[in-house]
Amino acid sequence: MTFRYYMPTRILFGNGMLNELHKQELPGKKALIVTTNGTSVKKFGYLSRLEEQLDRAGVEHLLFDKILPNPIKDHVMEGGALAKQNGVDFVIGLGGGSAIDAAKAIAIMAANEGDYWDYISGGTGKGLPVPNDPLPVVAITTTAGTGTEADPWTVTTKTETNEKIGGGYDKTFPVLSIVDPELMVSVPAKLTAYQGFDALFHSTEGYLNNTSFAMSDMYALKAIELIGKSLAKAVQDGSDLEARGDVALANTLAGMVESTSGCISEHSLAHAISAYHPNFEHGAALISISKAYYTYFANTGKCDARMIQMAKALGKADAASPMDFVTALAELQTACGVDNIQMSGYGMKREELEKYAKNARETMGGLYAVDPVPLSDADALKILEDSFR
Repeated sequence: MTFRYYMPTRILFGNGMLNELHKQELPGKKALIVTTNGTSVKKFGYLSRLEEQLDRAGVEHLLFDKILPNPIKDHVMEGGALAKQNGVDFVIGLGGGSAIDAAKAIAIMAANEGDYWDYISGGTGKGLPVPNDPLPVVAITTTAGTGTEADPWTVTTKTETNEKIGGGYDKTFPVLSIVDPELMVSVPAKLTAYQGFDALFHSTEGYLNNTSFAMSDMYALKAIELIGKSLAKAVQDGSDLEARGDVALANTLAGMVESTSGCISEHSLAHAISAYHPNFEHGAALISISKAYYTYFANTGKCDARMIQMAKALGKADAASPMDFVTALAELQTACGVDNIQMSGYGMKREELEKYAKNARETMGGLYAVDPVPLSDADALKILEDSFR
C-alpha cells in the first residue's frame, strides 16, 4: 500500500472553542470577515463574538456580508477588490459552507489579477494556474454540512452561464478552522437535515470513489456512522449538544474525505440543479436524487461490498445487499422529515430534465471519471426522471 496524505489545517474542535481564537497564532494583523447576506451570525451574536476575539488578539477587521447561499462570482470579485483596497492580511469565513467557500475564493482574488473564472477548470473556465499564493484563510463554521473547514474546495456560480463549479488547490486549505457545536444550535431543523445529508453524501461518494484509499475510507465510514447515529436527534432537538457534536464531527471528517478522495457524479447533478435554481438548497437537491442515484449503483452489482459496508455504518447492522443502503437512506430521510422533497416545488419541469444532465457533464464532468461504474447521460437523465415529482 502506498499513498500521499496532506492535511495542513489546524482544527480546534469542541464546545466553546470560538473563545480560544484570540490565543491562536493568527496569520496577520488585519482581516476581512466574510459572511452571508443572512441575519443569523448577527442575530445570534456569532459575529460580535468573533469581533471581540479579534480585538483581544489585536487584529483589525472589516466585514463583507453579501454572500448568497450559492456564492456567485460577482461577489467573489467584489470581496477580492475590497481586500486589496484595504490591505488585509488574511480572510475569515464565518458561517456555513457558502461563507467559507467564498472566503477561499476571495482569498485567491485578493492576491491576484484577472477574473476568478480564469482559474476555474471546467465549463467556460480558462483553467489557468494561480500566479500568486492566496491570502491565508481562517474558517469558523456555524453549520455541519460541507466540511469546507477541512478541505481546500470552494464552489462558485457564474450566473451568466448557469455554471456552478468547484475549484481550489492545496493553498486554499484553511490554515485554522474552528468547529464549535455551540454555534450550530441555532440552525433550523430543516437546514440541519439538508446540511447533514450533504456531509453524508460527501462521505458516501468519497467511499465509492475510484480514488478512495485507507485514509479516506476511515474518515468516510466514521462520518456515515455518526450521521446515522445522531442526525435525526439533532434535527428533532437542535439544543442536543451531544447530537450536534456528533454531526459536527461527521461534517469535519467528511471534509477530510473531500481532501483525500472526493465527490462523484451525484454532486455534479446536484450542482447543475442549483445552478439553474439557486433557491434549491444544495442538500435538498442531493436528497431529491439520492434514492434513484444509489439504486442505480446498487443494481450494477459492481460495488456491492462497499454499499453493504455503508448500510452497516448507517445503522443497518444486518445489511447483506447493496439495496440495504438505499433502504437505510430512505429511513433516515423519513426520520429527518425530508423524504418528500419535490423538484417541481422549486420550479423544475419534467420536460427540462435533460438540460440538467447536460449541464452536469459540461461543468463538472471530471467527477464522472471517478464513478465506481460509468454513468452515461442517459443514465443520469433516468435518475432525474425517477426522482422528479
